[in-house]
Amino acid sequence: MNRHRVLVVEDQAMPRQLFRMMIEASEDFTLVASIDSAELADIYCLRHGVELVLMDVVTRGGVNGLEAAARIKRQTPGVKLIVVTSMPECSYIDRARRIGVESFWYKEATDESILSIMRRTMAGESVYPDAPPDVRLGEASSRDFTPRELEVLREVTGGYTNTEIGERLFMSPSSVKTHILSMLEKTGFRNRTELAVRARESGLVILDERREGPEA
Repeated sequence: MNRHRVLVVEDQAMPRQLFRMMIEASEDFTLVASIDSAELADIYCLRHGVELVLMDVVTRGGVNGLEAAARIKRQTPGVKLIVVTSMPECSYIDRARRIGVESFWYKEATDESILSIMRRTMAGESVYPDAPPDVRLGEASSRDFTPRELEVLREVTGGYTNTEIGERLFMSPSSVKTHILSMLEKTGFRNRTELAVRARESGLVILDERREGPEA
């Protein structure tokens, strides 16, 4: 049996080692390389005949795995990708779909093994969760927030003022304030600082300053 050639991009040592052991023990996959930053992932794909990439989103040095996935799809469109992440950031699933990532797997929030997802992906399936994991933020569930509130919340975590957020999201400062007040009421937090800190800690929203567009 020809084994599919896999590249693992994962910045945490423990998951990286687990992926390595799982792949080496399998009968249908072989590990090409295991790296902790997505910065050179596209080069590995070009030079080493990679067929499948397990791509973390947040990698060493702050290099974004979704940006690397977009480069891989442009340069080697035949390479299949599976995004693997523990971050519940609500935009990741949609961004991965737009880029053309075949499958998406949450590390701690699914009963199906990554090996099963890998096999299904190589068989031509596209495997995605129905929604991000539900995250508690104060008294609220992440599913209690509107998409616009989550956009505002992401900017709040960056420390921007209402005016700056309005400019970035093309809305009035008063509308920004209304969304923030709504989120404070839902969560029970006392002020925007507590809201921002707790949102960052939860991973519900992650501000990516280097992101230039949906395909970045």
